[in-house]
Amino acid sequence: MDFGGLGFVIAGLVVGFIVGMTGVGGGSLMTPILLWFGINPAAAVGTDLLYAAITKAGGVFVHQRNRNIDWSVTAWLAAGSVPAALLTLLALTLIPGDQQATNALIKHSLGIVLLLTATAILLKKQLFAFASRHAGDGFHVSPGRLNALTVVVGLVLGFMVTLTSIGAGALGTVALFLLYPLMPTRRLVGTEIAHAVPLTLVAGLGHAGLGNLDWGVLGYLLLGSLPGIFFGSHLSGRVSDNLLRPFLAIMLMVIGFKLAF
Repeated sequence: MDFGGLGFVIAGLVVGFIVGMTGVGGGSLMTPILLWFGINPAAAVGTDLLYAAITKAGGVFVHQRNRNIDWSVTAWLAAGSVPAALLTLLALTLIPGDQQATNALIKHSLGIVLLLTATAILLKKQLFAFASRHAGDGFHVSPGRLNALTVVVGLVLGFMVTLTSIGAGALGTVALFLLYPLMPTRRLVGTEIAHAVPLTLVAGLGHAGLGNLDWGVLGYLLLGSLPGIFFGSHLSGRVSDNLLRPFLAIMLMVIGFKLAF
């Protein structure tokens, strides 16, 4: 293994460890790290999408075993996100100019979504508390309208995730909780992870078809992330969430601001 490969293994280890310990989506961390390593934005997004699909598949197995997935909600989300992913991939092929134009669009979009993700991480507890307080205030949505709103959330997530590889974690979970405030948090998280797998798989394979994927880097990242997630999961809860989340949010805001502006 050369020095560059070792660097990607270490990056996978660190991101896997943080994800296992905090539950924060890996894309918001991994994609900026790949950019720092000199991977072009399109390849960084494509590589991270397949990385997410593979690592989150294991999470689906665990959550399903614990019955923490609402497959009906997952299906409605996918009904919006998968078509949105395919349309976004098609739009990327129609961007005039060379690959540089695509990379510029992805880089600026990545910065904006990172800022939104950081805000969601900072305000997650407040948003969850607000939704919980008003869950029984008499605001009732019919099942048909709720399903339609879930598809709309899927559409937005499908666009953001395909373009930037970010959004399915923090933003998706917050959006779902606002729609389903009575759903237990563990089931909410399991449902979003289950939805993220087909979305990131379709988007990742689409980017691979466009040539936006580095298979060697993907292998190195997985080599490091799998033990990282294992060890991070065992330390989950031992470090104060009130310390970790603001630190991560501030870091993502700095990176997002730099990329966007």
